[in-house]
Amino acid sequence: MLGTSMHMACLLVVAGLFGGMSLFSVGFAALLFKHLPPAEARMLIRKAFPPFYLFVIVSSGVASLLAWPSDPSSAAQMAVVMLTAIAARQLLMPAINRATDMGHKTRFVYLHGLSVLLTLAHIVLAGVVLVQLDR
Repeated sequence: MLGTSMHMACLLVVAGLFGGMSLFSVGFAALLFKHLPPAEARMLIRKAFPPFYLFVIVSSGVASLLAWPSDPSSAAQMAVVMLTAIAARQLLMPAINRATDMGHKTRFVYLHGLSVLLTLAHIVLAGVVLVQLDR
């Protein structure tokens, strides 16, 4: 019974992670840039990313712990999401902000592209884990 409860809890956490990352990545940014002046949208995005990454870190960490007893592969994949989200929050995000503040457009484009690819990889991994957990 406990294994089933942990499995269902893990499934719910990963589903929330998948949906939250997808909504933030696709919907939130587009909505801001559609309805706010660019400078205000950029400032709000900058303020939203630390809590977004914290959400990804905590959710993937919890999912990893919940999955470990019955599905070490899913646990490992969620741990990868957690660790790379920590790196993104602590290293990549400040580097993107510095590039923006210093007017280094080429560096910003490169780093921003890297963060987009990383977030897409996180979404894909969460989707893969959802499929694995649903078996």
